This record gives sequence, structure tokens and C-alpha cells, in this order.
Amino acid sequence: MPRKTPITADRITDAALQVIAAEGYDALTIRRVAAVLGTGPSSLYAHIVSKEELDDLLIGRLLAGIELPAPDPATWRRQIRDVYAQIRDQYLAYPGVSRAALAIVPTNPETLRVAEGILAILLAGGVEPRTAAWALDALTLYVCGYTLERSLVQRGQEWVLSREELMDRFGALPADRFPHTRRHAADLTAGTGHDRFDFTLSLILDNL
Repeated sequence: MPRKTPITADRITDAALQVIAAEGYDALTIRRVAAVLGTGPSSLYAHIVSKEELDDLLIGRLLAGIELPAPDPATWRRQIRDVYAQIRDQYLAYPGVSRAALAIVPTNPETLRVAEGILAILLAGGVEPRTAAWALDALTLYVCGYTLERSLVQRGQEWVLSREELMDRFGALPADRFPHTRRHAADLTAGTGHDRFDFTLSLILDNL
């Protein structure tokens, strides 16, 4: 009888990403990951002690693929936008996984590597250390929130409306109470692809 492949932290992470890719982050549990691996939950606890540790492994795995440029004072804003676009795309590939990033205090070496790289770019751009630290936090929170919202839209949440439906609802509001919302409905609902993502990162970076 062939021996079973040993359970490792890498295999647990692979299985967890498989669950998220197929069913979304809400479906992720220790028991569900164990089922994918063909074992019981107790087998996993020899390698991870909690769901929070699994979250840390997941984010570390995704951020391991992020390429960090050598900090360049002449192009630091573009470098920051490029790094966060990479993070955005990694999170969007696994619906809802950015909730894991919001739920942990990062300890994974890859997560810390990316934070160190972003901080280095900001400092190279002449941003003051505390401002750079808070900007790192603000940008990371925005990317997590943005990708979480996009993942909800992609999974067809019932509360999500099309642009046309939103404009119709805004246009039907009482003019005496919502004059600006009615008048600017097209602007309030504008933007395709990652237009708003690019706008918000530029808004933060250009004001540092």
C-alpha cells in the first residue's frame, strides 16, 4: 500500500488556496482544508495552531510572488503603484482573500519583505518616516478593501447593482433632498476596470 504524502505547511496552503479559488474565502475552514487533503482536522494542527496562522500563511504565499524594484527617487510613485497593482491582482485571483490580510498581524517573512520594500521606496522618495509608515498602512488597507469589494461583485452578491440600475435609482430620488446626487449620478457611478483604484493611489501618493 503506497504511503500517504506527508502533510506540510506548504500543502496546507495549497489546499486552502484551492478552496478559496473554487468557493471563496467564506468557505475556508480548517475542516474544509483537511477534507481537500484527505485527512482529519487534527492532522493539520501539528503544522498550524489556528485559522489566524493559516491566514498568515496564505498572505505570505501570495506576497511571495510580488516583485520589488530597487527604490528610485525619480520614479518612486510609479514604483509604489506597480507594487500595489501586483498585490491587487494576487488578491483578486482568490475571492475574498484580502479578508485574511485584514485579520492578521503579519509575521510571515514574505509579508514583511513586501512591507519593507514598500517602505524603502517611500523613504527613497523623500517621504518622512512616520508619514511613510502611515501611508504604507493606508495604502494597504485601501487595496484590501478595494479587492474585497471587487470579489463580492464578481461573486454576484444580491446587493450589487449595475451602473444603469444605480443611475435609475439616483435619478428617482426627490430633487429637493438629493439635488447633487441626481445631477451628478453619471459621475458618482463612473469608472471602468481599475480606474478608481488608480485614482485613489495617485490621490494618496501625490499628496504625500
